Parts: sequence; C-alpha cells; structure tokens
Amino acid sequence: MTLVNRLPAVRGTYADAVDMSRHTWFGVGGPADVVFCPRDADDLAQFLAGCPADIPLLPVGAGSNLLVRDGGVAGVVIRLNEFMTSVSHDGTTVTADAGASDADVARYAAREGLAGLEFLIGIPGTIGGGLRMNAGAYGSEFRDVTLRAYGLDRQGNAVSATPDKMGMAYRHSDAPADWIFTHATLSAVSGAPDAIKARMKEIIASRGDAQPRGVRTGGSTFANPPGGKAWQEIDAAGCRGMVIGGAQVSEKHCNFLINTGTAIAHDLETLGEAVRGRVQEHGGPSLRWEIRRVGRLADGRRIIAAQPETTQPEGNGA
Repeated sequence: MTLVNRLPAVRGTYADAVDMSRHTWFGVGGPADVVFCPRDADDLAQFLAGCPADIPLLPVGAGSNLLVRDGGVAGVVIRLNEFMTSVSHDGTTVTADAGASDADVARYAAREGLAGLEFLIGIPGTIGGGLRMNAGAYGSEFRDVTLRAYGLDRQGNAVSATPDKMGMAYRHSDAPADWIFTHATLSAVSGAPDAIKARMKEIIASRGDAQPRGVRTGGSTFANPPGGKAWQEIDAAGCRGMVIGGAQVSEKHCNFLINTGTAIAHDLETLGEAVRGRVQEHGGPSLRWEIRRVGRLADGRRIIAAQPETTQPEGNGA
C-alpha cells in the first residue's frame, strides 16, 4: 500500500515523490514522500482529523529559510502557499492566510493605505513561517503586529493564541510543535499610500545593498547572539568566503550561505556547522541556526556538529 492510499480524501491535491529542491530557495534536497496542498483551513482540518498518527507531517511555506537534507522528507509535506494565500482587511485589522507571502501582505496593506506592515516587504517568507519563528526585519517583528494567530493541532482541532501566550521572543515562539498556523490577524494604522510605498522602497533598496542577490541562498543562517551580530562573529573568525563543496559563505554578507550552483544539502549544512565551530574556536558564542534543517541524511552521510545549540520546534516553514 502506498502512503497516499493511507491518507484521507481531500479537496486539495496530493503528489508522490516530490523533488523538494524545486520548493526551497537553496535549490537542494531530496524528495518528499507525499506533498499535500490544502484548499483551505477546513480542508486541512479534515486531513489532520483523518491522517494516521504514525505519519510524520511537515508544514512549509515559501521554503526561503528551509534546508531539506539530501535523503528527503518522510511522511507528508503540507504546502500552504499553493491555495491558502488570501489577504483581507476590516478597518485597520488585516487578516492574512498562513501561505500568503510577507511581501504580498505588505503590498496589500500599502494599496489600502494601511501602515505599520512595511517591514514585511523585507522578509522572504510567509505569514505562517513568520508566526512560528517571530520573523523580523528593519526594527520590527511579527510579535509587534500580530493580534492573534490561528491554526490547527495534529488532530485537526482549532487553536489560537496571542503573541504573549505563544511566548514570542527574538526569532522564537513557544507555540506547540504540532500547531499548523492557518491565518493571523495583524494590526495596522491608517497612513498615506505614497509614504508607505516610499518606506517599502527604502527597505527593498537597503536589502539589495546589504544581502546577496541573484544567487541561491536562504535567509539569515544564524540568529544574532545576545548583544551582538552573527555576521560580525563569523567575519571575525575568518569565515567570509569560506567554501565546502558547492556551498560558500557569502562575501557580501557572511551570515548568508550560497549554493554556487553545484551544492547539495550536505555541503550547506556541513559548511554551517564548520562556521559555528570556527566562531566558537575564536572565542565567540554558540550560534543558533535560524535556517530550519529538516529531513533525512543521504546514505553514508553524516554531519559533524559543533557545540549543541538550543533547538526550535518544528512548525510552519517560512
């Protein structure tokens, strides 16, 4: 019996043996056993209620900060950014589906004359991933604008919480690992569309000047350590431009890893751990991965990890 035959009937789509390199910004990774794209929250709830408990689930969004290992992903990958992408508003409250891109939400708010969400244009992910990791940029983060996050637990039961209840802190939330976010309400304020768009253009220009462009990369590789900057620690340890296989530490911004065109996931993860090790040898902190690493190592591969880091719960990918 194939895995799909064990799954409940849905209105969305199932696909077998999906090459995950097509769904991540790094462009690497092995196949997912099954990919499920739910039509809406009700479809997802029905799937969760009927999915056997022994089947692993992995929700993902844009795949911008996701490193899928070369052995692929067991179970079902739930892709939320295929259909669950709607954005609406009522007054100054914006409601966005978990699969909506952060940039699309920022653009929607700008068109409607709603200020306060401009920073989302600088985050290359989705609303669900932003809720899970409390993503932020340019002085603001999800905690600052989220009124309430809504989702489903592993059994398909509706759940919701405020940022305080989820323990949202710097690049972290304490939301239960089995929650799959479906949408959120975000707080905005009335503003002049021209001023909002001008601020977004500033953010886009700043991001382009500071970060690598035109290459396969993820978001920031490591979270900033308390009181410091990850890129400064990496640079001080002499890691700028460091290469392993087809993976390279960006010369432009050394908290970014780059797939130069021939990298496999093992190259990127090995390079990241080598960077962490060098930073520690140089007297720096134990850097915490901001990139989510998921899936199985390919046969015969292993990762030599630096000093253990604080782990983060699985959940909606960026």
